[in-house]
Amino acid sequence: MTNNSIELFSGAGGLAIGLHQAGFNTLAAIETNKAACDTLQINNLLGKDCQIIQSDVRSIDYSNYLKIDLVSGGPPCQPFSLGGKHSAHEDDRDMFPEAVRAIRELQPKAFIFENVKGLLRKSFTDYFEYILLQLQYPSVQKKEGESWEQHRSQLDQYHIEPDKKGLNYNVTFKLLNSADYGVPQKRERVFIVGFRNDLNIHWTFPEATHSEDALLWHQLVTKEYWQDHGLLVPQQSVKEEAKKKFLLKKFGMFAPVQKPWVTIRDALNDLPQPYIDEDNQKFHNHVFRGGARSYPGHTGSHIDSPSKTLKAGVHGVPGGENMIRYDESTFRYFTVRESARIQTFPDEYKLTGSWTEAMRQLGNAVPVKLAEIIGRSVLKEIK
Repeated sequence: MTNNSIELFSGAGGLAIGLHQAGFNTLAAIETNKAACDTLQINNLLGKDCQIIQSDVRSIDYSNYLKIDLVSGGPPCQPFSLGGKHSAHEDDRDMFPEAVRAIRELQPKAFIFENVKGLLRKSFTDYFEYILLQLQYPSVQKKEGESWEQHRSQLDQYHIEPDKKGLNYNVTFKLLNSADYGVPQKRERVFIVGFRNDLNIHWTFPEATHSEDALLWHQLVTKEYWQDHGLLVPQQSVKEEAKKKFLLKKFGMFAPVQKPWVTIRDALNDLPQPYIDEDNQKFHNHVFRGGARSYPGHTGSHIDSPSKTLKAGVHGVPGGENMIRYDESTFRYFTVRESARIQTFPDEYKLTGSWTEAMRQLGNAVPVKLAEIIGRSVLKEIK
């Protein structure tokens, strides 16, 4: 049996590719940005049935799609980003109402939405609860001229009714760190997952498989990490010695049961150093970019830890998150290919546009591996 899905706000396709790899049959990927749509088109990793639609989701007619099992996407995060203006519902880039419309009209068995950690800020609490209520009860529509507070009150009233006859979903959310699932990046994002309540599914997020403690155990206690990479064991600092003692006290003779966090060195180990140009080279988008420098707030990611969160910006502090740091004085920008590895895209995945545009696409993406893990868990339930 085919389980069909539609992706909204698909960007470069990290979430959609992961869900497709998990077993969903993607019928459409909808995105406004031309470069991102070009990237999706040239890679063709979403299956033969998938339409790449360059469009504003507000103009999409969902009546053409029947029997959709999953709706997914990452509504634009600028309204909730820690680096943005924090306007939430007052920002016209808030696309959660469109996500709710898609749920209401398609009535999928499940949905998966991803957004920035800033969505959980205390100042957004009321509006985030409002988002969750809309996703729970998408058939309770906002009336023309009604404020979001008035609509929230209407949803609150519906929520306490004992006999709810409309379209309802069981909704859960969680802040996940991608590094805890084997992604070489410390990327914290909110995932919101819902199941249509007539399916009687009681789902929980997959358990973390990797941990920082396990990485430090391999680096500081057994020192296997350095041996595996054929490196001399570095001298431990006072801080590292204290951490080693803490780990031994916490775990005793037995290593942590989880796998070690995946580091930048682990992820890029078989990539050659970046090329000066890309002509006739084995790896696409693996071109050196000069000009990297360090200053406060712009220090890059150390090679022997997971990367900091890749950012869509390439200048100032956001650009600093997109640098690899070997020691206190040696660093360079990640290439596009290295950034794609850190976001767990396959090596054959090509990104279109300039370095700036490609990094924007990658910085906005969901790590493919994390999307696949969540997708497999959701698909198992709805099957």
